[in-house]
Amino acid sequence: MAPDAGNSEILWHAGTPEQKRKYLLPLVNGDIRSCFAMTEPEVSGSDPTTLLARAEKDGNDWVINAHKWFTTGAIGASFSIVMAATDPDTLPHERFSMFIVDADNPGFDIVREIALMGDHYTGGHGEVRYIDCRIPAENMLGNRGEGFKLAQLRLGPGRITHAMRWIGVAKRSFDLMVDHSLRRETRGKKLAEFQTIQNMIADSATEIEAARLMTLYAAWKMDQGDQARKEISMIKFFGAKVLQDVIDRAIQVHGALGITADTPLEGFYREARSARIYDGADEVHRMVVAKQVLKAFQIGR
Repeated sequence: MAPDAGNSEILWHAGTPEQKRKYLLPLVNGDIRSCFAMTEPEVSGSDPTTLLARAEKDGNDWVINAHKWFTTGAIGASFSIVMAATDPDTLPHERFSMFIVDADNPGFDIVREIALMGDHYTGGHGEVRYIDCRIPAENMLGNRGEGFKLAQLRLGPGRITHAMRWIGVAKRSFDLMVDHSLRRETRGKKLAEFQTIQNMIADSATEIEAARLMTLYAAWKMDQGDQARKEISMIKFFGAKVLQDVIDRAIQVHGALGITADTPLEGFYREARSARIYDGADEVHRMVVAKQVLKAFQIGR
């Protein structure tokens, strides 16, 4: 699950042998949890070049000052990976670096758990301040200025795993919808005999299959060494819409039962809404896809 999966990938690719021993091994063994601090309340999450977090070199240490939120899993985490500017005056995508901060660091302060729509997540979604947070130089992940590179290393596979989970939730909702339509009777007929219900079932089956194949294709391209930016963005906004639409239809087929807690559908629905925002809003991913398509078309002319 996020954020541990993504943090494990960063540590695997960029961690030193000592960082892997101290943080990666206990993380993948399930002995500890972690959190990831990138988003800030003062600036748009869709433009991370505007992040205000700063890390300044002081002798053999780095001193971090930052205000982060939506730090998923913060409560109870053993460490965080935080993104902060080390060279704020250089090129936007070379300004930031990533650091490991132990949760028992006196400068690591969890302000609160942010209450969100949906079910409670282990460790919550924290608002966190790093206040003159002093860490040794060896806690930098990768090289100075590689923060964006490592973020993409983390976020690309993370978006694919989100899409995989969404397919599972959509399929579970679909199964509940079909099963209910075959059992529930109204006006002397099964719900499944009404064309409107059949349309909902057909549309949902088609969309789930399309999302599944698009996700497999994006994963395959990554396996070939391609960044697959266009394909990942496609499944991010398309998969999130399929998820929400299928759950919505399943609730509609269940009628009043669908909005009770007697089925998992109402919980699925509350969770699904945020899928169109986290790890990049739909509008941002559409922009990425459009730019990639236009660029390829111009090159091919």
